Order: sequence, then structure tokens, then C-alpha cells
Amino acid sequence: MKAIRIHEFGPPEVMRLEEVPAPTPGPGEVVVRLHAAGVNPVDTYIRSGQYLPALKLPYTPGLDGAGVITAVGPEVRHRQVGQRVYVARSLSGTYAEEALCKEFQTHPLPEKIGYGQGAAIGVPYGAAFRALFQRARAVAGDTVLVHGASGGVGLAAVQLARAAGLRVIGTAGTEEGRRLVLAQGGHHVLDHRKEGYLDEIRELTCDRGVDVVLEMLANVNLDRDLGVLAKGGRVVVIGSRGRVEIDPRALFKGEASILGMTLFNATDRELASMHAAFVEGLTNGTLRPVVSRELPLAEAAAAHHAVMETSTLGKIVLLP
Repeated sequence: MKAIRIHEFGPPEVMRLEEVPAPTPGPGEVVVRLHAAGVNPVDTYIRSGQYLPALKLPYTPGLDGAGVITAVGPEVRHRQVGQRVYVARSLSGTYAEEALCKEFQTHPLPEKIGYGQGAAIGVPYGAAFRALFQRARAVAGDTVLVHGASGGVGLAAVQLARAAGLRVIGTAGTEEGRRLVLAQGGHHVLDHRKEGYLDEIRELTCDRGVDVVLEMLANVNLDRDLGVLAKGGRVVVIGSRGRVEIDPRALFKGEASILGMTLFNATDRELASMHAAFVEGLTNGTLRPVVSRELPLAEAAAAHHAVMETSTLGKIVLLP
């Protein structure tokens, strides 16, 4: 089968399309014939050597995918050949024609959800869910500010928050992006390229502030986020591309919190909880993954360049 392989850490061009042996499932494992593979910023960090520098080379990148189960190993009880699934992590990587997975790294994919959409679930919806509910402990009635709401994680957060009864304020840098956020459930959307745009938060919340901020670019926004929090407010840092200076006194009066988040720290129980919510949301229509670009597997390098552009809307996927 064909798969992308990385023999050395470096720029996107280190990824090569190669012929590799097809996987064979062992006990508790399944093989998924992939119809789409999700591309995430974290994939680029791993490829460059910033994350997991001890990762054994060569390897096949990719955490997310969707397709059909073609083989099951002994002791598999809840998956069967021919079943449509989405993949959230795997044993072999998803930038490939097939992926070897533990049984519960696969999850049922409703018929009305396309494979490209299925490949857009694992990391974006997982990060959004963990930030909102497992770290910030958001509840119905809270107001959440989602920075970068037109991206993959941002749109997932908007949909999850609306489904849970939260009031959603998003930000986006283009008119197209702002329309998309509103179409996906945002109550209000701000232009984050506009000077002083966060000043609008006070008017939108009757001077109360927001309960939760989902921060995708902490090195740019974190200090200003602290000024728009309600009493007991929480900022969850999902992403950052550098260092930042803050005034910690902004945390005192409202007893606010800054929380870190990584999906890799989620326990098996927490992962099971979020994917139960995702399957139900996909089934009842409250979750609708947005795919903006589909590229052939051979163009993985172009996908890695594109996923790091701030103008990217929704999700980029590769088609094996």
C-alpha cells in the first residue's frame, strides 16, 4: 500500500510517498481502509521535531482519518468488517491507504457524514471538547469567547458550545470567516484584525465579561484576554507560537484562572466520554464538521504549508 513516510525531521518536503507493507491486525486490533486523513497543526510540529523528538524514524504521520474496516483481529468484539468508522489516533499513522488501529481508536461514522468530515473529528473536536468541558468545566448559560473561531478547532468549539447551551462569541480575521462562524452557530463574531476589538465584549455581556476564553494564539492574545473575563473566568490555552508577558494582577480581583490543555493528556475514560458525545452529535446533526480543502495524499507537503496559514477555514484533508 502507499503511505507518506518521514525519515528525518524537517520542513514539509521531508514527507515522501512510498510503498509499504499492508498492516495485519493482531489481538484487539482492526485495519481501516482510509478514504480521508485529517491534517492538523500538531502534525506539522511532530514532523519538524518540535514535538516527540524521540519518535522512532521513519514513521507515517497523521492522527485522524475515516474509512471502512477491512480486517479485524482476535478479541475484537465491537467492530466488524465493512463498518464505516472515523479514526482518532492509530498504531500506524493515517497519511496512508490503510491504518492499523486499536479497536477503540475507531468510532462509528453515521451514514450521513462524509469521510472527509469524519477525518475532521479527532483532534479538532477532541481539543475543543477537552478545553470547554474537561478543563474549563463550562456549563449551560456560560458565555465563551472562541479566538480563531473559523479554524478547525474553533468551529468545533462553536458547535459543541451551542449544543451545550452556551452563549458563543467568536473571532475571525476575514468576512468569509465571520460569516462561517455565524452560520455554524456563533451568536456574535468579532474582527480580530480590528484595533480594540475586544472592547466590544463589555457591551455584548452587559459589562459582565466572559466565563471562558478558548485561546488559540496565547502569545498574541493572553494578556488582553485577562481583561475581558467575568468573575471566576477561565482562559484555556490551546495554542501558542511564542512567549508572552502578562500582568498577573489582572487575575486577582476576579479570581480568574489560566489553564493549559493538551489532548495527549486525556485518559481513556475522558476519551470515551468525548467520542460518545461526538457520535451522538454527528447522529442528531448538532455537529457538522466543515472541510474546506481536499488534496491527494501525494500533496501532503502542500497540506502542511496550508494548515499553518491563518486564512485557512475549517479543515484540510488528504485523500489516499
